[in-house]
Amino acid sequence: MEKNTTSARMYAHLVLFDMHTSFLGKALEGISNDDAHNRLNTKANHMAWLTGSLVQERYELAKELGINLSQSANELFHDHKGIQEGMRYPPLDSFNKDWEIISPLLRDALLTVTDERLNKPFEMPGEKMSFYDLISFTIYREANCIGQLALWRRLLGYKALNYMES
Repeated sequence: MEKNTTSARMYAHLVLFDMHTSFLGKALEGISNDDAHNRLNTKANHMAWLTGSLVQERYELAKELGINLSQSANELFHDHKGIQEGMRYPPLDSFNKDWEIISPLLRDALLTVTDERLNKPFEMPGEKMSFYDLISFTIYREANCIGQLALWRRLLGYKALNYMES
């Protein structure tokens, strides 16, 4: 895949973005919808919430780059809404479909984002940073969430996530 970014600063982020794009499907492979909601008697975020939140953040970043789409479960995650006790979240396949819709669109936008745009300030309640810093945090968070999904696979008795399989 092309990685000739408009801004040299985006190259490494795009490498990670591409990895995360493929890792999510692998992390969800074979997980039942019941297991996706299993918190193993803890307060930890279950796989369904982690996945939906991960998808939501890609859509939110895409909006900042002019792609005005929402995931199908937007109402469950907008405004960075945390896990809702007793809520039955959509099936993992639904989240994966939304991921597959937004990922190529966001990738194209990340390829062409300019240094001028990256340097612009970004503000949200209680936080001020550059847009580049927001992208950096989002990419970091994706890795974190996918790592949690990989751990949940093992805790729930599924085969370990194989990052290298195609």
